[in-house]
Amino acid sequence: MAGFGDPHLDTVDAGGLKLGIVGSRWHSDLVDHMVERAEAAAKACGVNDVVAVRVAGSVELPIVAQALAKKCDAVVALGVVIRGETAHFDYVCDAVTAGLTRVALDERTPVAHGVLTVESLGQARDRAGLEDSIEDKGWQSVVAVLDAALTIKNL
Repeated sequence: MAGFGDPHLDTVDAGGLKLGIVGSRWHSDLVDHMVERAEAAAKACGVNDVVAVRVAGSVELPIVAQALAKKCDAVVALGVVIRGETAHFDYVCDAVTAGLTRVALDERTPVAHGVLTVESLGQARDRAGLEDSIEDKGWQSVVAVLDAALTIKNL
């Protein structure tokens, strides 16, 4: 986390939009909470039509995000990837980032990258929107992606 430059978007008026949320099952205690926070953010933004689904891991997020992007105005992908002792972390993070970007561009639907890519469980907890967290990526990802969807709608 950089700790500076936050645009401080609390909510946007996104009533009438449909939001897709896809979360991984790895680190489910954290991702479950992130999904709850994403759903709360959608509600706070006036979104009543939310489809939330789960997949095994972060690598599966892009393909399901693509299916959601065909049916929703915006999509949020949520997960946690913690660096281990092998290069697997790098491959997963690269694949997820490239995949979600490709989905957004190919489907012309905003897709938020709410996947925590961190060095430790402590860093993940700091970003998962828990009571003692310093960030809330579930909430922030939803507001950002709805903001993008509204911008596209108004172009």
